[in-house]
Amino acid sequence: MPTLTPAGVRAAATLAGRSTVYAPHGAVATSQPLATAAALKVLQDGGNAVDAAVTAAAALSVVEPHMTGMGGDLFAQLWSAEEGRLIGLDASGRAGARMTSERVRADGHTTAPPTGAGSVTTPGALAGWAALLERHGTLPLARALAPAMELAEEGFPVSPVIARQWGAAVPKLAADAGARATFLVDGRRAPRAGEWFSNPDLAASLGAVAESGPGALYGGALGARVVEGLRALGGYLELDDLRACEPNWVEPISLDYKGWTLWEIPPAGQGIAALQILGMAAGFDLAGMGHNSAAYLHTLVEIKKLAYADLAAYVCDRDFMRVAPHGLLDPGYLARRRGEIDPGRAAERAEPGRLATASETVYLATADRYGNMVSLINSVFEHFGSGVVVPGTGFALQNRGAGFDLADGHPNQVAPGKRPRHTIIPGFVTKDGAPWMAFGVMGGAMQPQGHVQVLLNLVEFGMDPQQALDAARFRHLAGPRLAVEAIDPDTRAELEAMGHELVGWTETDFGGAQLVMRLDRGWAAASDPRKDGMAAGH
Repeated sequence: MPTLTPAGVRAAATLAGRSTVYAPHGAVATSQPLATAAALKVLQDGGNAVDAAVTAAAALSVVEPHMTGMGGDLFAQLWSAEEGRLIGLDASGRAGARMTSERVRADGHTTAPPTGAGSVTTPGALAGWAALLERHGTLPLARALAPAMELAEEGFPVSPVIARQWGAAVPKLAADAGARATFLVDGRRAPRAGEWFSNPDLAASLGAVAESGPGALYGGALGARVVEGLRALGGYLELDDLRACEPNWVEPISLDYKGWTLWEIPPAGQGIAALQILGMAAGFDLAGMGHNSAAYLHTLVEIKKLAYADLAAYVCDRDFMRVAPHGLLDPGYLARRRGEIDPGRAAERAEPGRLATASETVYLATADRYGNMVSLINSVFEHFGSGVVVPGTGFALQNRGAGFDLADGHPNQVAPGKRPRHTIIPGFVTKDGAPWMAFGVMGGAMQPQGHVQVLLNLVEFGMDPQQALDAARFRHLAGPRLAVEAIDPDTRAELEAMGHELVGWTETDFGGAQLVMRLDRGWAAASDPRKDGMAAGH
């Protein structure tokens, strides 16, 4: 395992002086200490990594309600020690039966609705929690939900980063009666850092699920309440859409890089973009350029533009894709795309490559004494998702419908029963066929570029896990716009001379990462100082 940081590697300005956590039996890394503590107790009590991951995800739905919850979707990658293989889970929901292009346009939209009831798709997260536990866990769902129910009922002190993000969402929450009553103190403001917050409605919803199982939402009384509330606000979901919700076990897709293999969930997620970036990057001497040098940043940013152009043009619900995912990862194709990069000039706009046709967010990682590892991501998309909380339910509904296109003929055009293009991606890395790392980087379009940066920090620059998360990141936004943490004047000048437009990095979200790494004996874990999170082990 890499252990040293070369001279000249800049840490993020948010560096909190953390060190990598090493543990003999099991490890957890989440974006909030209370969720980490809940998951760690599960491991200490003999539960496995799946039990701990679901427990943490449920706890995060209480303490980070703007990021995740039963109203969102979930993806996971699981290394099963018993089966000796990597397993993928796609628990993303689909468009409602009434969500057609014609209906959306008739309702006055020129693009897919970005927020509000019309942006809500079937939430798949709860189905994902249940599926993980049923097939690979040891705990019943009710027991995994118990810590979350306790936090929701008794309350908890809100942590600082979450309080700040919550505060920025006040106008959105104030616009919906249910959201205002649920998530604003006295209906006016967000809770402050250290202030206690409870959510009895969410505790009741979790309790209904604990008693009746996931069917409480997927066709039961809780689901009927959600559908009725959405219908009153102009939503497109029917109760039959919830009844039909079913997570899919999938084969992860991968790309090899210098002895390591990066694995991602297949489309409709954007993980394929991370693989494309890594595949194109393999043709450059990145270590020779120097970490976050102008040449290094320029090269990766230009690669990212090409990958995201392909993402926008080709990637959608895999049942509707007109190109095979392996075509986007073909070495010859990636080599041709690599050749389009001008080493001295930033592209204003990248075009998708020519292919032959063929058929906001929480991330957590867990590992246990049995050798299982889980990489899990759970999200309502933007802060508080659609901004809609059906009164009495206690949770925000996602706005994943915003991921659709309205353009006629586009592969990602909205249609009933179709998955929208997705941003959330759990990452996993193997080395020589063995499990090595469960990791992820939250933050919308930051995720694929974040996955690659963290992996390169480890593989090319020899950082240890915590250093790999602490190190300064870049985020390409759109066109020539680029943000780079802790950038120095000389590097800025070089990038600007190439045509990059540097924007204020202190106002940019560079995501929040978590990781758990397998050692020859025991585990290493790290948590991003850009979040309130914590890594812990036992």
